[in-house]
Amino acid sequence: MGLTARIRTRDGWAVSHAVVTVTDMTGTQVLRAEADAEGAVRDTTHLAPGAYTVIVTAVGYAPAASSAIVTASGRAEAGTVTLARQGGTELPPPGPWTIDPAHSSVAAVAQHLGISSVHGRFTDFAGTVEIAPDDVTKSRVEAVIQAASIDTGNGMRDTHLRSADFLDVERHPEITFRSTGVTQAGTDRWTVHGELGLHGVVRPVDLDLSYLGTGADPWGGTRAAFRATTELRREDFAMNYNQVLQAGIAAIGTTLRVELDIQAVQGESLPAA
Repeated sequence: MGLTARIRTRDGWAVSHAVVTVTDMTGTQVLRAEADAEGAVRDTTHLAPGAYTVIVTAVGYAPAASSAIVTASGRAEAGTVTLARQGGTELPPPGPWTIDPAHSSVAAVAQHLGISSVHGRFTDFAGTVEIAPDDVTKSRVEAVIQAASIDTGNGMRDTHLRSADFLDVERHPEITFRSTGVTQAGTDRWTVHGELGLHGVVRPVDLDLSYLGTGADPWGGTRAAFRATTELRREDFAMNYNQVLQAGIAAIGTTLRVELDIQAVQGESLPAA
């Protein structure tokens, strides 16, 4: 019996300091509980059957409210409650922002042998974000990735990926992205249209972007967080190498899933180390 809930951020992290308040239909508080270190709430207070309102609050996050029905067993299951960072429904304050590579990741996932995935990341990259003051759809993003910084956790495989069969880093040392426009796809979701330069080929690419919010950092600065994904076809960038197994299955998938976790610092440069 009692209340159970899981409190998470939009990118799946536990909110350990969340407070859950339950009120009945008259607005009277009947229960108050705090989430544990895993963002879980397990309260054994017996609740009379009926309809209730569950309100979740946490410092730095916008409150979330939902309805819950308590059954005859006295149990209320709020499920997973997702909290957005304060101000997370609008893009960050206007002006320049600088991507912080130490707190960001540029990753790609490819299918291997048709049954599993190979995960890789680029460890050397830089970029800037310019939030337009009057019309956020005119905001701009630019990024440069050093192709030779590919890291899949296997030296032999990484050497092959740097070769002319794939990235050909000697002839094409940089992977570039330059946005051409931004359109809103939801309250906190955006589509960033841009041009990706990879392996000597430049093609239009759309990033599915989620804005995770803005907050102060311990060094006196302001940071904004984003998550973006897209899918690329290797053949679109003239990377056609593959091995076909006896069963006709390609050793390496033709589609790459790109996953970007970006943290940007307000200003034209990163803070001094």
